[in-house]
Amino acid sequence: MIDSYFRDSYQKVFVDPVLRSSLVKKLSPQSLTLMGCFIGIMTGVFLWLDMSWIALGCLLASGYFDTLDGSVARIQNLTSDTGAVLDIVSDRLVEWSVILGLFLIDPIERGLLCILMLGSILLCITSFLVVGVFSENESQKSFHYSPGLIERSEAFFFFGLMILFPLRFELFSVSFSLLVFLTSLLRVAQFLKYSKHGSQYSDRE
Repeated sequence: MIDSYFRDSYQKVFVDPVLRSSLVKKLSPQSLTLMGCFIGIMTGVFLWLDMSWIALGCLLASGYFDTLDGSVARIQNLTSDTGAVLDIVSDRLVEWSVILGLFLIDPIERGLLCILMLGSILLCITSFLVVGVFSENESQKSFHYSPGLIERSEAFFFFGLMILFPLRFELFSVSFSLLVFLTSLLRVAQFLKYSKHGSQYSDRE
């Protein structure tokens, strides 16, 4: 949701100036994706080591690389199915690492809540990919992108809150899980609504 409203402003302020630098032009989109993935995985490591501020920095840097790689691919005319697959897999690795790190802080107290978050993400990404497969692509991305209440930016916002305010972990994790579950339900409901009218979505079976 944040991406839908503020992506253009974010792109102009934080991404476009970097795209004009000579260094970025020498890097491939895949290398940026892998760099973002590695930094994001380190978030979980630093959480396990009780280095919350460094973990938060890694999380934010990973998110930035996640927006930069796609922009670089477009300006270099290197968008590809391989890049899209690598991007999606990297995103899930980062999310898994963050939740694992949050779990390792207190496995007994946080175990069930972390499973709840993982379950909500599993359902959400499933609905996202399935709707994408059976929908016509009208975006700049490699396949149909269906926005929702909780997207990448919102997820990182909640993860940041969990990192900075560990005593409120239960509140933030439950809120995150419920919103992600709701995102999945709304996405599927929207797909069913449009598919009945034969609009926007394809009729593949």
